[in-house]
Amino acid sequence: MKYLLLTAFLLGINTACAQNKQKPNVLMIAVDDLNDFVGAFGNPDAITPNIDRLANRGTIFSNAHCQAPLCGPSRASILTGLRPSTTGIYGMIADNDIKKVSPLTANTKNLPEYFKNAGYYLMGVGKVFHEHFPDGLLDEDGGASEYGPYAPQKFKWDKKGTSTDWGAYPKSETEMPDEHATQWAIAALEKSYNQPFFLSVGFIRPHVPWYVPQKWFDLYDPAKLHLPPYLATDKDDLPAITKQIDDWPMMPTTQWAIENNEWRNILQAYLACVSYTDYNVGRVLDALQKSKYADNTIIVLWSDHGYRLGEKNTFAKVCLWDRATKAPLIFAGPNIPQGKNVKAPVELVDIYPTLVDLAHLPAYSANEGFSLVSLFKTADKKWKHPAITTWGKDNHSIKTRDYRFIQYEDGSQELYDLKKDPNEWENLAKDKRYASIILKMKQLLPKQNAEWSGFSFYKANEYFKHKGLKTNQP
Repeated sequence: MKYLLLTAFLLGINTACAQNKQKPNVLMIAVDDLNDFVGAFGNPDAITPNIDRLANRGTIFSNAHCQAPLCGPSRASILTGLRPSTTGIYGMIADNDIKKVSPLTANTKNLPEYFKNAGYYLMGVGKVFHEHFPDGLLDEDGGASEYGPYAPQKFKWDKKGTSTDWGAYPKSETEMPDEHATQWAIAALEKSYNQPFFLSVGFIRPHVPWYVPQKWFDLYDPAKLHLPPYLATDKDDLPAITKQIDDWPMMPTTQWAIENNEWRNILQAYLACVSYTDYNVGRVLDALQKSKYADNTIIVLWSDHGYRLGEKNTFAKVCLWDRATKAPLIFAGPNIPQGKNVKAPVELVDIYPTLVDLAHLPAYSANEGFSLVSLFKTADKKWKHPAITTWGKDNHSIKTRDYRFIQYEDGSQELYDLKKDPNEWENLAKDKRYASIILKMKQLLPKQNAEWSGFSFYKANEYFKHKGLKTNQP
């Protein structure tokens, strides 16, 4: 009897070990403020051989959209699997405060936590949540990253309220915060683990200031760069509330950039930062390829939102139009099709359930997004879900294949026919011929609109300054 019990016990251990070996590892790469200025996503200027290489060996989602066009609420949504309209996290939030928002967030396992509970070894470095990670979550912590370095004096733009500036600085990559994150991730991939791992790597660039060493600027000739689409009268047909929500006096306007001959220099600086980040992504991918984990690791690369580089007359994120909501999203690894481009509208909140699905873990009922695994196998035309972005309470964008519909808290609306107007220049909301389309789009708006959480805030302009409890506290 003892022999049989011992045999059963050993068989149980061997089975568990075998299951652990079969579980895929996860490498998650988060890039701050990266729009689709990436070669694989169609940008004609971007020099991004490493992200392109990842795209070629995986599947890209070229119509992926954030749930909030700001890093704090977007990352909270990605990593909790919950929408801002459900949690009330519409603005910035400290990593440790997410669980304090409500019983819902307190009881919801965030993405790394869910994998940890499934037997994964958690490692992380850099900016993944808005700051880094909640305290005590990681098994191995590489530390947070700073936003700098900052030049002793700004080169081009010195308005208060933003770190926006552009120029060649510092002299060496060793002074960049992403250097530490890269080196730490490489070292982590050289180690051995007795359980599957979930490694998160967060890169700061191309977040402002757009500073990188000179050699990255030298990759681009400003005179040869393609200017983004711009229409000076673009906002003439927009509702009045947009003037409040999209008021960013601390940021350069496109008109200023044109008058001061800086638009191409800004593009050069942004692209230089993108190429620098691509270099770091490549180093991490090379380390994975050289490791024993190369054939059994799921890779996901995402950015938290897009970024306007002259579109809609500004250089900023924070809006409900395409240039700020669209973000790069790539999956690669075992059983993921290579070289596929999915053009269906998807959401960053879909990352969580997709990774759970790819890792063959039980679906997590709290997730509000949808697994994208079916899109790896079937035509995107079968995807029926819209992409929803929220920018403050009761301000929502609904993105489908053919239209973008925006409704604001005061009932004001915008509607764009994307087949005819991909730049979203002509607001059709008052055109009676589109009344039935608007009615259908309104039915897709979130049914729940939680109040601003007292732990979430944003103070960048007068409209947002008075939203959320924390902003009203002394």
